[in-house]
Amino acid sequence: MERLSEEEKRVIIEKGTERPFIGKYTNEKSEGTYVCKVCGTPLYKSSDKFESNCGWPSFDDEIKGAVKRVPDADGKRIEIVCATCGAHLGHVFQGEGFTPKDTRHCVNSISLELVKKEHDAKNSLSYAYFAGGCFWGVEYYLEKLKGVKEVISGFIGGHTKNPTYHDVLYSKTGHLEAVEVVYDKSEISYEELAKVFFEIHDPTQAIGQGPDIGEQYISGVFVSNEEERKIILGLISKLETNGYKIATKIFDKKEFYKAEEYHQNYYEKKGSKAYCHGYTKRF
Repeated sequence: MERLSEEEKRVIIEKGTERPFIGKYTNEKSEGTYVCKVCGTPLYKSSDKFESNCGWPSFDDEIKGAVKRVPDADGKRIEIVCATCGAHLGHVFQGEGFTPKDTRHCVNSISLELVKKEHDAKNSLSYAYFAGGCFWGVEYYLEKLKGVKEVISGFIGGHTKNPTYHDVLYSKTGHLEAVEVVYDKSEISYEELAKVFFEIHDPTQAIGQGPDIGEQYISGVFVSNEEERKIILGLISKLETNGYKIATKIFDKKEFYKAEEYHQNYYEKKGSKAYCHGYTKRF
């Protein structure tokens, strides 16, 4: 058994529970295999992971023979443990209707390690940068798309290095609140991403977004190459043909700075929906 931290012992050995929404794999979308933190036994495939919004990683199936089910002493829930070493994983629930398999393995991130597929990092991942008002809402909607592996809230386009949220809000650093989208181009295209971006915020609002008014909240796309610029210009042309007066600005991609941790997955942690963003079909 590898040396465990006190928190790992509390969860894995003493059968505790990790606090919701803080686990590193709650919103993880990379391809690979989740193995036991203690003994390394493969437990779950990433293809069986789904979003339940419960605050912990959820899987609707396990690798055959890898997970053992043990009724809790009070008979109210079914515990799941690694069949090889007995490490506590979490609990399993049925009848909730999340997926056709009607099963949810609710697993503590701290009990797992993800072994990523090599191609996920080397061949298929691309990056896109969108600013559409408060980054909480943009992140909330884009991270739900199939093919999107991660969405990071942060700042882009300014003239100072390593800005904080306070700096951007009060010191006129020139940065926009934005998101970095990590996506698998074999599953979703840049154009498909951009279309959704134009439909989850109001691209006609010039000096902010919803109730958030100010230069840091304007609508913008930061393109990394001429192909992306051509796609954005084409989408804006279509929207204007459809009668929209588009205020979205196009910028060359600049250095992106990740925002403070409390801004990441804000609505997931809060357990609510985005209040200043929503979906409106425009194409």
